[in-house]
Amino acid sequence: MSQAARDEQVVTKGIKQERERSSIEFPYTSLDDAVEVAKAIHKAGGNEARLELLAAELGHSTTESGGFRQRIAGARMFGLASSTQGMVTLTALGARIVDSNAEQAARVEAFLTVPLYKSIYEEFKAGVLPPNEGLENKMAALGVAQKQKDRARQAFQRSAKEAGFFAYGTNRLVYPAAGKPGGAVVTTDVKPIEPTKGSGGSSGNGGGGEMPKYHPFIAGLLETLPAAGTDWSLEGRKDWLQTASGIFRLIYKTDAADKGEINVTLASPAMSLFNKDSAI
Repeated sequence: MSQAARDEQVVTKGIKQERERSSIEFPYTSLDDAVEVAKAIHKAGGNEARLELLAAELGHSTTESGGFRQRIAGARMFGLASSTQGMVTLTALGARIVDSNAEQAARVEAFLTVPLYKSIYEEFKAGVLPPNEGLENKMAALGVAQKQKDRARQAFQRSAKEAGFFAYGTNRLVYPAAGKPGGAVVTTDVKPIEPTKGSGGSSGNGGGGEMPKYHPFIAGLLETLPAAGTDWSLEGRKDWLQTASGIFRLIYKTDAADKGEINVTLASPAMSLFNKDSAI
């Protein structure tokens, strides 16, 4: 083969590799893997740890291990850690995710930090996800290389489950009740309703009984409501109502004759408030 032919082959191979490179970021590892990295950093050094120490903590014999590098890259893409000059440092989100009281809300935020996952969520949050082949094709349209779309889809599905978005089925992304935009911590402890005068409590008619307790999912949902008088976007309200619908479907029985399901959408300003087909 002539030198010119060899040069052309090298150029052609380079172009092909460039075309096969994904143009949108996504991790090869799952959210659980990224959380494990964050917790290993915290255990080894608090807010930062040397690569060598972190590799040993995670069970890798060398920092050059492909698996170790993928896990560090995954933690970075989920927004949990950054690395420089041989050190890996927790981000503010990473510091929250190692706190058991804040972990669930931080997981939701970490999942939506990944550009590919955020794009998928925004497109399908009001409906159902396509089957695997359709989901892979959508990922390819968003910038995932054809040869990587199967792996990207599997990592996405694992991470969505680990973040709590699949609580109502693997074909629907429902914003978890225990998560709140901005990473605020939400408690799901069961709390009794305080008895009021005339309700049968000690200050009422002498019934003396304690009022029924909320279901944990209802308690968590109510905790996510912003304080009265604060700003709350229409998009945020829609997500809250859609989550409420999913929770009601999970914990309440429905008459067998009732068909269909509730979907909450934003109505355009031009739609009449009195149109019975208008969305909420």
